[in-house]
Amino acid sequence: MHATPAISTTTQAAPAAAAPGRRVTDAPTRMFHWLFALSFLGAYVTADGESWRLLHVTLGYTMAGLLVFRVLYGLLGPRPAGLGLMWRKLAGAPAWLRSLTQSRSLAGINWRQGQNLLMALAVVALLLMVVPLTLSGYATYNDWGDFLGGDWLEEVHEFFGEAFLFVVLAHLALIAGLSLLRRKNQALPMLTGRIDGKGPDLVQKNRVWLAALLLLAVLAFGAWEWQQSSHGLIPARAWGSSPAAGQAHDDD
Repeated sequence: MHATPAISTTTQAAPAAAAPGRRVTDAPTRMFHWLFALSFLGAYVTADGESWRLLHVTLGYTMAGLLVFRVLYGLLGPRPAGLGLMWRKLAGAPAWLRSLTQSRSLAGINWRQGQNLLMALAVVALLLMVVPLTLSGYATYNDWGDFLGGDWLEEVHEFFGEAFLFVVLAHLALIAGLSLLRRKNQALPMLTGRIDGKGPDLVQKNRVWLAALLLLAVLAFGAWEWQQSSHGLIPARAWGSSPAAGQAHDDD
C-alpha cells in the first residue's frame, strides 16, 4: 500500500530531472564563436607595439581561417548553422521597417523580430568586416604601402579594427539588454548549445568531433607560427626576461 505513491513520485520527478532543454547550437558553431572572439581580442590587444607584431599577425591569420571554416560550414553544414538563415532574417528588414510607420501603437510592432534583425545584422557585419580587416592587415605587414604610396593601408586597417570593436561592443550590449528584458541569459546557448523548454532538438547532431578538429587546427597553426619565428610569438619580457638576457642567449 505504501510502495505505490513512492513509485509514482519517482516517476514524476525523473522527466523533470532528465530534461536538459532543446539543443539549438552545435559544438562546431560554438567553438568557432569563441575562437573567433578570442582571436580578435588578442589581435586588438597586441595591435600596438612592434614586439607583439608576430602574435598580432598570427591571430589575424587565424581569424581569416576561421571565417573560411564558418562560410564552408554555413554552406555545407546543417540547416540551423547555415548562413542563409541569417540572410533570411535580414531579408525581412524592409517589411519590419514599414510596420514601424504603419502600426498605430507600439504594442502592434513585432519587437522580437526587430531584436532578431539587430542580432543577425551584427553577426553578418562581423563576418563581412573580417575580409577588409585581414586583407589590409596583410598588406600593411608586407609593406605594400611602400609601393602604393603613403600610410593609407595602415589607416584602413586601423579603421576596420575600431569598427569591428564597435560592432562587437554593440553586439554584447544587445545580448545584455535582451537578457535583462527577457529575464533569461541570451548568451547561454552559445555556451551550452541549449535553451530551456520542451520539444525536439533543432540540431540533431552535436558534432563534437568537428569542434575538436577545429580547435586542434587553430592550436597547430599557432604552434607552427611559433616554430617559424626565431624568438617565438611572445616577447621575452612577457616571460619575465629582459631583452638583454634574450640577446645574450642568442649570442651563445
